[in-house]
Amino acid sequence: MHIGGRWVESESGVRTEATSPATGESIGSVPEGTREDARRAIAAANAAARDWAARSAFERAAAMNRVADLVEERRDELARTLTLDQGKPLHAEAYGEVDELVEYWRMAAADATRLEGSLPPSVDASKRVLAYRVPRGVVGLITPWNWPYTMPAELLAPALASGNAVVWVPAPSTSMCAVALAECIVDAGLPAGVFNMITGPGPVVGDEVAGSPGTHAIGFIGSIASGTTVAQRGAGKAVLLEMGGNGPMVVLDDADVAAAADASIAAAFLCAGQSCTAGERFLVHEAVHDEFVERLRAVVAEKVKLGDPFDEATTMGPINNEPNAAKMDRHVADAVERGAVTVAGGSRAQGFPTNLYWEPTVLDRVTDEMEVAREETFGPVVPISSIRSDDEALHLVNESPYGLLVAVWTRDLRRGLRFAEETRAGWVNVNESTNYWESHLPFGGRAGSQSGVGRVGGRYPMETFTEPKTVILSL
Repeated sequence: MHIGGRWVESESGVRTEATSPATGESIGSVPEGTREDARRAIAAANAAARDWAARSAFERAAAMNRVADLVEERRDELARTLTLDQGKPLHAEAYGEVDELVEYWRMAAADATRLEGSLPPSVDASKRVLAYRVPRGVVGLITPWNWPYTMPAELLAPALASGNAVVWVPAPSTSMCAVALAECIVDAGLPAGVFNMITGPGPVVGDEVAGSPGTHAIGFIGSIASGTTVAQRGAGKAVLLEMGGNGPMVVLDDADVAAAADASIAAAFLCAGQSCTAGERFLVHEAVHDEFVERLRAVVAEKVKLGDPFDEATTMGPINNEPNAAKMDRHVADAVERGAVTVAGGSRAQGFPTNLYWEPTVLDRVTDEMEVAREETFGPVVPISSIRSDDEALHLVNESPYGLLVAVWTRDLRRGLRFAEETRAGWVNVNESTNYWESHLPFGGRAGSQSGVGRVGGRYPMETFTEPKTVILSL
């Protein structure tokens, strides 16, 4: 772990073995942090926060660019670690995530130098008012395992660039990736205590970071259950929560069905379906339903290659961990038992080094009471339901507890825009996959849903990690 400018063991001395979901082999071990470790990290961050906040935005930006430079230099090492630790195919996905990681640090560097204030008028002509943004102080960050580089970076980079010290709790199941990223941050030469990382179980170290009076803002990306706990523990602080979704993808009767079927590959099988924006509910108009199912069956067989994630031909690797694979087991079994039809896949794949490889799966005749339609499966599955109208699709989308991202397919721009405006979601894609996003744009859940509050993406986390300050000068 990294605390106060030093690499350290846990005060307990306990270490946790890291096992690759791709090979089943041990790839290292990391310290199992404790509450006392978290307290030490928070204290170190508080000791360093004032000096870091006093640095110029351009000095902090230079540090962010040094991190990006190191990520570029270590591209191969970072990508291979990602494939071993998370399971992503090296050529199809891992290199892409590392390249996007560079962009997050470069964006934060640029955004830090544009964090402007204003000079609002005073009622007194002899006074001047300065209104500008200042860092919160110490930001606690808790991040997931599905995108173990870019999701931490979309919080870490803006928090650091805007003048905060940070205490980061990465997901335990991808801690080797976390250490590799932390090495880039540390080697960029930030002052001791500005960046701290504690590996260990979320209910222990994450809980301590969220609830401590020594953290002044919290950034969280992960499940709804964990995010709700973090929000409760962080009550009274500025909180940014990016939580779950089930990515409805709506295919209307005038859609380009072939294009929609092609886009379903990225929607459902990118990162083996382990994405908060994964297409996990496909609402297809009955007029084009049969064509869509047949096209999808063909395109899955042609384009989704489950296999060794180091093989250049592989497009989909294993599920990251057993609890997530077991949820896929339950959801598919429940759907089939309730009458869903298996179009493709339907079970764990055989003949691989671990039991975490799941076949790319397509289910038809999915109904509302099935778990795969109601919950976030987080696996490589396309659950297809028939709809009769736009209004029926809108009703099904809007009655969901999720409000993160929705996609709709139609050739009519007016129809697509109407659907987008009436959908209660933070992001809507028209004629695009559910898994399409751009890293500089505001991304997050709609108010009133269980998908979170605040926005990640580009400069937008800085709105949570800084606060307005007003200064009045008497001339």
